[in-house]
Amino acid sequence: MNADPLTLEVLVEEPSAKVALDHLVPKIVPDVDFEVIEFRGKTTMLKELPRRFAGYAARVQWERVKVVVVVDRDDDDCVELKKSLRTMASAAGLSDPAASFESVVLIRIIVEELESWFFGDVPALRTAYPRVSESLDRQRQFRDPDGIVGGTWEALGRVLAGHGYHRPRLQKMRLASDVAPHMDIENNRSQSFQVFRDGLRRLVKEGN
Repeated sequence: MNADPLTLEVLVEEPSAKVALDHLVPKIVPDVDFEVIEFRGKTTMLKELPRRFAGYAARVQWERVKVVVVVDRDDDDCVELKKSLRTMASAAGLSDPAASFESVVLIRIIVEELESWFFGDVPALRTAYPRVSESLDRQRQFRDPDGIVGGTWEALGRVLAGHGYHRPRLQKMRLASDVAPHMDIENNRSQSFQVFRDGLRRLVKEGN
C-alpha cells in the first residue's frame, strides 16, 4: 500500500450538492480525506473545468489526488455530456496512460437532479419529514427515482408541500441537510446514486 495519503476532491455544480455529499462521501468511503468543491451553477462549472483539470493533471505527478465530477444531466444527452467531460479531462492531461481513465478522474451524471437520490431513499425522507407517506416509493409516478416525469425538484417540492413542508417552495440546501444524514447508502433505489457510490469506491480502491 502506498504510504502517501490519498486526497479526494469532489466537484459539484451547486451548494445543495455539496451539503449532501459532505454527509454521503464519508459514508461511502470512510477514512478518506476529501473536499467537496461547489461552483455557481452548471454553466460556470463547465467553463472552469478545463483550468481545474489542468491543475489536477499537474498535481497527480507528485500527489495522490483523485477527482470526482458530479453534474446534473438536466436537458443534456447523458452520453454526450459525459463524453464531453472526459474529452475535456483528457485534453488537460488528466488521465493515466498505464491504467483505465477512471483510475484518476471519475465523472458521474445525476440522471435527473440530486432530488432523485432523495426519492430513492423514502425512509430517509420520512425520518426528516414524518408526514410523508411510507408508500411513496410504491406510487406509480415515483417507482423509478431517475425517471420521474416533469423534474424531480418540482415533484419533490409538490410532495413535501402537500404534507406541510417547504412552503411556499422547496429549499434545496435545507432539504439536503435534512435528508442526507439519514440516507442508507446501501439501499438507495436510484440507479444514478448506485453508479456514483460504486464508482467512488472503485476509484478510492484503485488509489490505495
